[in-house]
Amino acid sequence: MTQEIENAPLETPATVAPPFARLQRWAEHPVIKLGLPLLVLGVAIFVLHKLAGDVSPKRVVADISAASPKALLLALGATTLSYLAIAFYDVISLGAVAPGIVAPRVAYLVGGAGYAISNLLGVSYLTGGAVRLRTYVAAGVPFHRAALALGTSWSGFWTGLVALLGLLMMFHPKGLSAVLPIAPGLETATGVALIVGLGAVMAFLGRRARHVRWRGIEADLPRASTASLLMLAGMADLLFASLTLWVLLPPDLGGNYAYFFVIFMAAIGLGIASHSPGGLGVFEATVIAGLGTGARPDLLAALVLYRVVYTLYPFAIATLGLAAGWLWAQRHRLDHAADLALAIMGPLVPPLAAGVALVSGVLLMLSGSVPAEGSRLDLLRDVLPLPVVEFSHLTASVTGVMLIVLARGLYQRLTRAWVMALILLSVGIVASLVKGLEWEQALTIAISGGLLILFRQAFYRVQDASVFRLDLRWFVSVTALVAAITWIGFFAYKHVEYRDTLWWQFAWKGDASRFLRATVGASVVLAIIALGSILSARKRLRPRQEIPQAVRDILAQSDDAEAQLTLMGDKEVLLDPENRAFIAYADTGRALIARADPVGEEEAAISLIWALREKADRSGRLCAFYGVSPRFLPTFLDMGLSIVKIGETARIDLETFSLDGPKKKNFRYALSKGPRDGFKFEVIPAAQVPAHLPELRAISDAWLAQKQGEEKSFALGAFTDDYIVNFDCAVLRDPDGKIVAFANLLKGNGRELCVDLMRYDAGCPGYGMNQLFSEMILWAQAGGFKWFRLGNAPFSGIERHRLASVWNRLGGFLYEHGERLYSFEGLRSFKERWDPVWSPHYLASPGGLAVPRVLYEVNVLISGGVRGLVRREGKEKG
Repeated sequence: MTQEIENAPLETPATVAPPFARLQRWAEHPVIKLGLPLLVLGVAIFVLHKLAGDVSPKRVVADISAASPKALLLALGATTLSYLAIAFYDVISLGAVAPGIVAPRVAYLVGGAGYAISNLLGVSYLTGGAVRLRTYVAAGVPFHRAALALGTSWSGFWTGLVALLGLLMMFHPKGLSAVLPIAPGLETATGVALIVGLGAVMAFLGRRARHVRWRGIEADLPRASTASLLMLAGMADLLFASLTLWVLLPPDLGGNYAYFFVIFMAAIGLGIASHSPGGLGVFEATVIAGLGTGARPDLLAALVLYRVVYTLYPFAIATLGLAAGWLWAQRHRLDHAADLALAIMGPLVPPLAAGVALVSGVLLMLSGSVPAEGSRLDLLRDVLPLPVVEFSHLTASVTGVMLIVLARGLYQRLTRAWVMALILLSVGIVASLVKGLEWEQALTIAISGGLLILFRQAFYRVQDASVFRLDLRWFVSVTALVAAITWIGFFAYKHVEYRDTLWWQFAWKGDASRFLRATVGASVVLAIIALGSILSARKRLRPRQEIPQAVRDILAQSDDAEAQLTLMGDKEVLLDPENRAFIAYADTGRALIARADPVGEEEAAISLIWALREKADRSGRLCAFYGVSPRFLPTFLDMGLSIVKIGETARIDLETFSLDGPKKKNFRYALSKGPRDGFKFEVIPAAQVPAHLPELRAISDAWLAQKQGEEKSFALGAFTDDYIVNFDCAVLRDPDGKIVAFANLLKGNGRELCVDLMRYDAGCPGYGMNQLFSEMILWAQAGGFKWFRLGNAPFSGIERHRLASVWNRLGGFLYEHGERLYSFEGLRSFKERWDPVWSPHYLASPGGLAVPRVLYEVNVLISGGVRGLVRREGKEKG
C-alpha cells in the first residue's frame, strides 16, 4: 500500500509515454537509420567500381552524344505514360475513401507532382506520401481519411508487381529461368499461385469495403473494384517505368524483357533501401551486375540517360507547372479559386525548393568531378590568373555540398535557409563562369534562384539552430550523394596515375589535381557540418527560468492547484500582453509542448493558444498541449489538432468525503496506530520551510537513492530549493521529532489542494505514508478546501470500440494488456478507494504519426528519455 501511495500522485504522467517511446527508440536506432543504408551503398559503390574498371570515360561521353533520337523519344513517351499511371493512384484511392472533396483533376496533378519530387529526392528526404498527405489535408480532406487514401494507393504498386511477376512465371518466357533458377513446372505453379492468390484477395474484398481485426490491429480495406483499378495502375506504372530504361539499352542487352524486368525491380528495391536520393549508385550497380555483361560504355550511357529522362524530366515539368500555377494564384489573390490553389500548392513548394537546391548542388559538385572543356579554359587563360580559377573550382564544390545540406532547411520552410540558398546560388553562378565558362550550368542555377524568389512567401519559419544541420536520415542521404559523385570523379580520372605530387600540382591542365582538392574540401565541409550537428544536438538542459511577478499573481487567483508546477522554472512562459493569462510550455527542439490548460482569463487564454501555435509554426516545430481538460477542446479542434484521450484525473470532493467504509480501513488503521507509536503530522508554513531545507533534502536524496532514479520535471516537480520554498510542507515526525516523510502542498486559490513530491527515508514506518496521505486530506477538508487532487490514471476510461480512433484503441489495448509492465489498472484501483470524481484529460496535437512523436517528447521532458524511465520502472518492479 505504501508503494501505491507514494507513486499515485507523483509518477503517473510519465507512464503515458513508454509504449510509444519504445517504438520510437527502435525506429530511430542507429543500426536501422545509419548502418543498413550505408552498408548497401558501400557494397554498391564497390561493385560499381569493380565492374567499371575497364571502361573509358570518353567512350561513355561519346555514347551519350550518339544516343538514338528514336530511343530518346520512346523513353520520354514511356516516362510520360508511367507518371500518368502513377497519378491515377491518388485519383482512385481518394475517390473511394474521401469522395467529392478533392476534384479528380487536382488529385491527378498533385499525385504526379508529388511522385516527381520524391523520385528526385528519394525516401531519405521525404516520401511521396508525406507531400501528398499534407496537400490533401490542406485541400480539406480529414487527416485520417487522407492517410487511409494514401495507404490504399500504396497497394497498387504491390498488387501490380505481384500480378506482373505472376504472369511472367505462368508463361515463363525465354530467359526468365536465368534470374529465377527453378524448374519450369515449379515456376508455372508459383505464377498460378500468385494470380490465384490475387483473385482470392479480390473475392474477399467483394463489393463492399471490409473492416478486419487481427490481434488488436484493425484496418479498413478497399472494395474489389478499387483494388483492381489500383492494380492495373500499378502494372502500367511498372511496365512503362521499366520500358524507359529498356528502350535505352544497347540492342544486344534489350532483347529479353522478362529477364530485364526482374533485374529492374531488384534495382529499385535496393535503391530504396540505400536512402540515396533516387537510389543513385545503388540502382546502377544492381542493373549492371544483374545484366551480367560488366560495365560497358554504352550501358553506362543508357543509365545516365535514364536518370535524366525518368528523374529530371518529370521534376522539371512539375517545377514549371507549379511555378506557373503559383504565379497565377499570386496575381489573383482575391479570387476564391486562387486561394484554394495556393492552399493546395503550398505543401508542394518546400520539397520542390529542396529539389531545386539539390539539383544545383549536384551540378556544382559534378562539374568539379569531370574535366573542364579545354577551349573555354584557353579563353580564361588570357583573362584570369590561375589562382583565381583554382580557387573558384574549390569554391564550386564546397558551395555544392552546402546547397545539398541546405535542402533540409528549405524543406522545413526556414527563412534563413531561403536567404542562404540565394547567396550560395549566386556564388555558384560566379564560380561556374570563373572556373570554366560553364554558362549552361550558370543559367540553370540562375533559373533555380529565380524559382526560389518566386516562392518567397512559402519560407516564413524562424529557427534558432543553424540551417546547416543534419539529422541521421539526412546525413545518410547527403553522404550517399557525395560518395556517388566522388566515385564519378575517380571514374573520370581513372587514366591518371595517382602520385603524391598531384595534390600540389597547379596548372591549367591539372583537372585531376583540382578534383582531388575539391573533393577533400567538400568532404571536410561535410564532416564539419556533421560534427557541428552532433555537438549542437538537443541535450536535456533545463536552465531555471525566472518567474515573472505577473505569473505569480495569476497563479494566486487560479483554482487549478497543479498550475503551481510553473514555479519549477523548467518551462518557458508565454504571457498575455495585459497580464491576464499565461501558458507554460517546453521547447524540445522538435516541438513546443504546453503543460495542461492555459492559466487565467478564458478570452486571453484562447488568444495565447493560437499564439503558441503560431510560434511553433514559425519555428518549424510541432505544437501540442499535454494533459488538457475539456475546457479548451473547441479551440484545439478549430486549429486542426487531433484530440487523444490519455487518461483521467481523480479528485476527492472534500465536502462529502469521509473515511468510513471498508475500502478505507487501511487508512483508518494508519491514523490510529501512528499517533500511538509517536508519529505526528504537521504542516510547516512556506515561510518556515527554508529553515528545514537541509533535513528535507536529506530525505529526498535518500528516497532518490532507493529508487535509483533521477529528478523529474515538466509535469512533475523536483526537489530544488527555489521550488520547495514556495509551498507549505506536510511532514511526519517520529517520536524524537525528526522528520521521516514530507510532501509539498500545491494550493489553488483556497479551493483545491494537490500533492506533488511525497518522499520518505528509512525511519518511516510501513504505514507512515498512509498516515501522511490521510492526514493531508483531513487537513485540507478542515481548511475549507473543496477538492483534493489525487493525480492521473493513464489510459483510464478510454473507449475501445472498433470504430474508435486508432490511438484510442491502442491506448485501450495497453490499459487492458499492459498491467504487468505498467500497473495501469492497479493505479486506478488505488485511486478508486477514495471514491473520487473522475474527469478526462487529453493530448491535443497534430494527428497521425505525430502523436507518438509528441508522447515520446513528453517522456523525454518528464523522465529524460527511455533510459531514465526504464531504470525507474526496473527498480520499482524489483
